Formats: sequence, structure tokens, C-alpha cells
Amino acid sequence: MTGGVKINEIMASGERKPAVFLDRDGVLTEEKSYIDSVEKLCIFPYAAECIRKIQEKGYYAIVVTNQSGVARGLFSEDELRRMNAYLIRETKIDAVYYCPHHPAGAVEKYKMECDCRKPKTGMFQAACRDFAINLAKSYMVGDRAGDILAGQNLGIRTVLLESGYGTGRLEADVVPGHIFTDLRDLLEIL
Repeated sequence: MTGGVKINEIMASGERKPAVFLDRDGVLTEEKSYIDSVEKLCIFPYAAECIRKIQEKGYYAIVVTNQSGVARGLFSEDELRRMNAYLIRETKIDAVYYCPHHPAGAVEKYKMECDCRKPKTGMFQAACRDFAINLAKSYMVGDRAGDILAGQNLGIRTVLLESGYGTGRLEADVVPGHIFTDLRDLLEIL
């Protein structure tokens, strides 16, 4: 359920709402490489207010995050779930989708090529199955090239933020639709 209305009812009515897909680290939380516990997850002080405003403007706020630390054995999937629950509780985001995989992982269960690791679109596809999303009016907001490429692969608008890795540490040549200092600047274009 979202907002007291069953998703099936929304989808049956044909009503779809755009989404702002958000990377986690560097967008909602401080970028600290591999964050391995709730205690180390530092949410930006403006994040909850930004999420509230995104939702007030008629968008879902959905996190899509690569978390290869699970595959690398740096923290467990249970700990990641605790971090996700904390993020949801503190910011009121609508959902968190994560990819725990990496092809060079140390944990066999997660060592794989998958369809969910950005820049692939599996997490977005899962969100679209769970929510009635209007992709044509949606955005991908991130701080890395993989975030921008994922949005481009999905055919949605893209925003690169400097609050994480940003333009100074792009791992590939990408051209985002917008470049902003942090999430607060996004609100001006929604």
C-alpha cells in the first residue's frame, strides 16, 4: 500500500505517478566508501525535507543503490536491511531497492553478473512492478557515472550531484541532463 491506496487499484485505474529514483550514498547520505553499519550511515541534514518536498510535488521517492559490500563480505545483507529500514524511517522514502551482487565478490552467493547492478535497470524494473510509475516524467539522481548511465538506459531524465563523488570522480564519460550541488537544487526543476 502507498498512501492508503492499494497499488493494484492505482494500476487498474491507469493512474501513474512519476518517480525520483535516488542513489543512496552521496545523494541522501554522506559518501564514505563502504558503509557497513547503521551507526556509520550519516544522512544529510536536508534529506528528509527534500524527500517530503519531492513527494508533495507528486513524485515517488525511491532509492536504487548498488551495495557490493555484501558481495565483498564487508557487511551482511541483514545489516544492509537494517540500514535500509533506518533510512526509510528517518527520511520517509517510499522504498529502497538494492543490488548486493558483484562479479568479483568474495561471498559466493552474491558473486555474479546480474540484471540489477546499475547501470543495468533491474532495480528500476522491480520498482515499476511494485509502483504505478510514469517513467516518461521520472528522474534518476546520483553522484556517479553508473547512476547517470542507468537513467539513460531506462530513458529517463538524469541529474548528477556534487554532494558525493560528482564530476570530480566520474568513472566514465557521461553527460547528465543536469548537474547540481546537492539534492536541494533538484527541487527547483520538479
